[in-house]
Amino acid sequence: MSNHKIIKAIEESKSGLDKFLNNEVLIGDVQKASELIVKTISEDSKIFSCGNGGSMCDAMHFAEELSGRFRENRRGLPAISISDPSYLTCVANDFGFENVFSRFMEANSKKGDLLLAISTSGGSKNIIKVCEYCINNDIKVITLTGKEKSEVSNYSDIDICTPNGNYSDRVQEMHTLVMHIIVEVVEDLLFYKA
Repeated sequence: MSNHKIIKAIEESKSGLDKFLNNEVLIGDVQKASELIVKTISEDSKIFSCGNGGSMCDAMHFAEELSGRFRENRRGLPAISISDPSYLTCVANDFGFENVFSRFMEANSKKGDLLLAISTSGGSKNIIKVCEYCINNDIKVITLTGKEKSEVSNYSDIDICTPNGNYSDRVQEMHTLVMHIIVEVVEDLLFYKA
């Protein structure tokens, strides 16, 4: 049995990491996103996150790293993922799936909050709609995408577009790395800076 498939997958992943490591603009965007999250939390505002499918799992992961624990013990940070299945199915049934995230933000957010919107394609209608809602209501938006100049980037304060966007699994691998880096930088800036 050949290990070719396994080696190819690891090489694809490594290629994305190399592209990321050599992209100063992308690294700068991750730093800016981290600083914007710190500013939002420091002003007693909340962080929201959302996505579809695997990106919803990433949104939940991001919120729990902030509100729960990442590497060290510290106070919980105000982060909520839009992922309650009873809420999502209620709104999808009554108002359409394209409104599930924007309706939640309408009900729960305020001026000065921040949304991390995750979309590997950058073209999901419900993600575009929530980002548009946020921009129109003075809520900052960070998008995490895998396609350059995607539609959702038009409604973003900071668009972090990771390389390796041929398949959603490779994009999601990079998104996990970006989210972990952001949480680490946020913790350093809020709790551990010298």
